[in-house]
Amino acid sequence: MPRRSNRLLEQALVFTFVIHGIAMLSMALLLLPAMPGGGTVDTLARIRHLAAHPWLWRLGWFPWQLTALSDVLLAAGLLRAERIPKLPAILTALVIVAAVVPDQAGQICWMTRGLDLARAGDPAAYLAYEARIFEWTAVWGGSLYTLGALGWTWCFVAARTWSGALTAVSLVLWPLFVYVNAGPLLPAGLRPSAAFVAIGNGAGFVLLELWFALVAEQVLRLDRPDTPHGRWAPWRHPNRALGLVCDPVANSRFLRALAELLPSPAFVSDITDVVYVNYVVDAARLEPLVPPGLLLHRAGPQGRHAVFTFLSFRHGHFGPRLLGPLRLLLPSPIHTNWRIHVRDPRNGRDGIHFVTNAISSSVHALAARMLSEGMPMHVLARAELRREDGRLSLALEPGRGSAPDAAAALRFSPGMPASGPWSPAFGSWKEMLHYVVPQDRALSTQPWHHRVTRQEIRLGIPLDKCAPMEGTVTSKAAAAFVGEAEPFCFHVANVRFVFEEERRDPLE
Repeated sequence: MPRRSNRLLEQALVFTFVIHGIAMLSMALLLLPAMPGGGTVDTLARIRHLAAHPWLWRLGWFPWQLTALSDVLLAAGLLRAERIPKLPAILTALVIVAAVVPDQAGQICWMTRGLDLARAGDPAAYLAYEARIFEWTAVWGGSLYTLGALGWTWCFVAARTWSGALTAVSLVLWPLFVYVNAGPLLPAGLRPSAAFVAIGNGAGFVLLELWFALVAEQVLRLDRPDTPHGRWAPWRHPNRALGLVCDPVANSRFLRALAELLPSPAFVSDITDVVYVNYVVDAARLEPLVPPGLLLHRAGPQGRHAVFTFLSFRHGHFGPRLLGPLRLLLPSPIHTNWRIHVRDPRNGRDGIHFVTNAISSSVHALAARMLSEGMPMHVLARAELRREDGRLSLALEPGRGSAPDAAAALRFSPGMPASGPWSPAFGSWKEMLHYVVPQDRALSTQPWHHRVTRQEIRLGIPLDKCAPMEGTVTSKAAAAFVGEAEPFCFHVANVRFVFEEERRDPLE
């Protein structure tokens, strides 16, 4: 279980990335017309703009005040994180606090006394004051922040949360910031112009966002390593060209952390031809698939058995419910869910846990991967699901990708089976259906957040609509989970799928 001491550092890195991005937009949209070197050549026009829009000026500085807070939180996160050596963390924190003082004092003065001078109509007095305040914020504050950033580098290198890409970015970024921030202190012939300072800061902050993203990825991976199955099983797109773009996105811990900040909308699909392929196996075989904090839901005498299922179906215009009738414009890909039955011991809620999922649409797969915690989605190279003349064929082909494989040739059984591979765990076919079908909740855990995520869905499948099937099923992926267990299958013609909401509970 990851320790909570690392959580502040993770949160601070995500927050500082987001707020620096907002601050850069604020600079471009609100502050730049009144900033020295900001593109307004006429000094008097720049001062008049400032005097005419005092609240835009104040509003524009607010995100930058939050960036100062984010830097302090990052320093606190480094101090608290168990992986970061204490000496560089302490020295870095002292420098960051020292940087905040002139930076924030200058901003406050610029928003108060500076505005008064701009509105007083005395350009000489304003420009003299602006030069002094700009030195506080950009020169002394900026130089100390840059020194603090070198301390961040020291901390992360010492903690071995580093990469070659971070080295490359740092070799460009930190010298650039040193020159544009401390440059005005150099002899006259070596000082950067006001325009160069503005352009250099703009380029530097773009690189700084990249630096934050890269270092956050390294930090987040410590508590979210690759796993053989589940949410962080490595993704590979079956198309190599698309994989160059999709694979880094789908495997990114940092992008997923950003997506967690977004609300989860309700989704709807009019599903057809749901094929359940089920296996009853010894419970001990499925125990390694259970995520930390949940329990395997057992079946049969003395709970010796458990059920593994992969069900495949064709979506019907799968998309957000808020689209209404426009959802009919969306595609209907083939989707497969591979799952076990679990229970949350803290509250007794039952649900299913997805070991893996796959879909025949790259867009849907990436969206699910980013926006849904409980859907470890992959992309199928090819998928086929056909029903005709009382027979059904299923083909799930991963190609070069990381999706599971399966092939099935099934036909409808004439009646309800009296016995079968399900018999060791269930007394009748109907008892088996009562266990397998009514699963309207998906459960997953995030130990790094110390929480359980549950996705509440609505299916409402009548058990009398589950038609038994028989035939052949082959799957290397299934064999890896269930060994030589024999499958038993049934079919549901159509289902109205509604994903209601995503909730979070404390982890046991």
